[in-house]
Amino acid sequence: MSFPLITDPYFYAVTIPAVLLLGVSKSGFGAGFGSLAVPMMALAVTVPEAAAILMPVLLLMDLLGLAAFRKDFDLNLLKFLIPCGLVGIVIGALLFKLLDARTVAGLVGVFTLAFLAQRLLFPPKPDSAPPPKWLGALLTATSGFTSFVAHAGGPPISAYVIPLRLSPLKFTATMAFFFFVINLAKWIPYGWLGLLDTRNMATSLVLLPIAPIGVWIGVLMARRINPLLFYRLLYLGMFLTGTKLVWDALR
Repeated sequence: MSFPLITDPYFYAVTIPAVLLLGVSKSGFGAGFGSLAVPMMALAVTVPEAAAILMPVLLLMDLLGLAAFRKDFDLNLLKFLIPCGLVGIVIGALLFKLLDARTVAGLVGVFTLAFLAQRLLFPPKPDSAPPPKWLGALLTATSGFTSFVAHAGGPPISAYVIPLRLSPLKFTATMAFFFFVINLAKWIPYGWLGLLDTRNMATSLVLLPIAPIGVWIGVLMARRINPLLFYRLLYLGMFLTGTKLVWDALR
C-alpha cells in the first residue's frame, strides 16, 4: 500500500528552499521573501496545489513566530489591519474558481515592483505623513485577497506598513500576528474548495520538520540585524518577489 504523497525529487528540490525562505520571512523579514514560496513551488506543481500544501506548514510557522514575538506586536495597528484582511479573504474565496492564476501573479508582481520603485526613486522624508487610512484599508484587503489566492499577501500590506516606520522587531511581530489570523481564516474556504485533499496534506507533513529551521534563522536575524540593513533586505525580497511573479505571468 503506497503512501499518498508527492514523490518527485524535483518537487522537493524547489520546495525545500521555498519552505526555508518562508520560515525566514515569517519570523525575520515580515513577508518580503515569503511571497516567493508559491511561485517557486509552482515550478513543479500547480499554484492551487502549492498553496494547499503550504497550509499546515504556515500554521506551524505562525505558531512559532507568535511564540517568539508575542510581546512585540502593535495591537492598535492590528485592530485596523485584521478586519480589512478578512474582507480580502472573503473576496478571494468567492472568486477563486473564476481567477486566472497568471493574471493574479502578474498584478501582484507589477504592484510590488511599482511600490519598490516609488520607495527608491522618491524616498519619504523623515517628517512625511503616514499613508492615509483609506489606502491602508485597500492595500490590506488586497493583501488578504492575494494571500488567499497564492500566499502572496506580503507586498500589498508592506506597501502600507513600511512607511509607518516601525522598528524591525515591531514590524516583524505585527506581520507575524496579522498573517497568523489571515492564514487561520483560510482553512475553511480551502476545505470548501476541495484543496485540502489527502495527497496535499501528506506531502505537507513531510515538509513540516523544515519549518522550525527557517523560523529559527529568521528570529536570530530579526533580533540582531541593523534596521537599515533590515529594510534593504526587505526591499530585495520584494524585488525578487515582484520579478518572479511578473515573469510567471508573462511566460
